[in-house]
Amino acid sequence: MIIKTKKYSFPKKKYITIALRTTLLEQWWVFAISFIFSLSYFYFKSIWIIISILIFLAIYVAFWTLQFYGVTIMEQTKLLFEKVSYELTSKQITIQLSSKQGMPIEWKQVKKAYNRKKYFLLIISRAHLIYLPHSKFNNINSVKLFETILKRKNLIK
Repeated sequence: MIIKTKKYSFPKKKYITIALRTTLLEQWWVFAISFIFSLSYFYFKSIWIIISILIFLAIYVAFWTLQFYGVTIMEQTKLLFEKVSYELTSKQITIQLSSKQGMPIEWKQVKKAYNRKKYFLLIISRAHLIYLPHSKFNNINSVKLFETILKRKNLIK
């Protein structure tokens, strides 16, 4: 069965927010290591340890923010932010610019999938995300069918 979505574009600010949140949650260990190093404050009694760790974390978050901002202005990733519709089947995802132009993505290219309250998020790579709001599906049955496909592909539990 083919599930079709309405045409919409992925907002650039939303892309940056979601990509940054996903990356920082995936790299939680950076914050854990920073916390462990901050415990050395109790041994050395120097505020510079805390200040340097905070500066490091600010630079780290700024680095990833700039990376994702750069994705939004690159010519190669222009397709991510154009007004497109999706055709979703159990075999592939097809990104359609028009009824004649489309780009298929096989399910094995999708690394992870998330089902949030208002949207589905498919992660192809760190910079390539497919954002599918529930409101852009034609009906609630399409949302449930897509969730079933994701469960069968073992992308969500």
